[in-house]
Amino acid sequence: MKAMILAAGRGERLRPLTLATPKPLLEVRGRPLIGWHLAALARAGVREVVINLSWLGEQIRNTLGDGAAYGLRIAYSDEGPEPLETGGGIFRALPLLGPGPFLLVNGDVYTDYQPARLRAAPEALGHLVLVPNPPQHPRGDFALDAGRILEDGEPRYTYSGLAVLRPELFAGCSDGRFPLLPLFKRAIALGRLHGELYTGAWTDVGTPERLAALRGG
Repeated sequence: MKAMILAAGRGERLRPLTLATPKPLLEVRGRPLIGWHLAALARAGVREVVINLSWLGEQIRNTLGDGAAYGLRIAYSDEGPEPLETGGGIFRALPLLGPGPFLLVNGDVYTDYQPARLRAAPEALGHLVLVPNPPQHPRGDFALDAGRILEDGEPRYTYSGLAVLRPELFAGCSDGRFPLLPLFKRAIALGRLHGELYTGAWTDVGTPERLAALRGG
């Protein structure tokens, strides 16, 4: 299975740190944030990774190169100066990801979740990893019932940025900027979005304060 790491965002909430350094290259506990994801994917047996680029993307390409240092082959999906949002970025990269399901990792989270666990049932368009709601997102995103993601219900949990998706989730989409959430909602309405709850280490590295707390932990 191939994997995609989302790394094109501007990291505006992390400014001024991200004015000169893209968020995935910020150091956390001795290595760039994106390096933790690459190492975990390699341990899971992934050999091919696609990384999308926009803001300061050449720094990411120059730092990671072809991925050989991680035992991986990295391909880059360059979105130009304006990021395509999550949905548009993944859609642009689909030709590099191939016809089968692929792992998806948000480049701005830190977690000890092991991606080797991630699987999507044959009938599912996607399988999301949910986590308990962090303080900055108390209302959560989705409910979970017997392994199926629901738009409504209690308790609610937060989407972690880790998933397995099938290209069929993007049926009918066109190249350009668009979010991922409407596609999730469409799959939920079809009963074809599955998920799990993970209660281990997870941090959305979205602000200088959360980055500092993670570095000091």
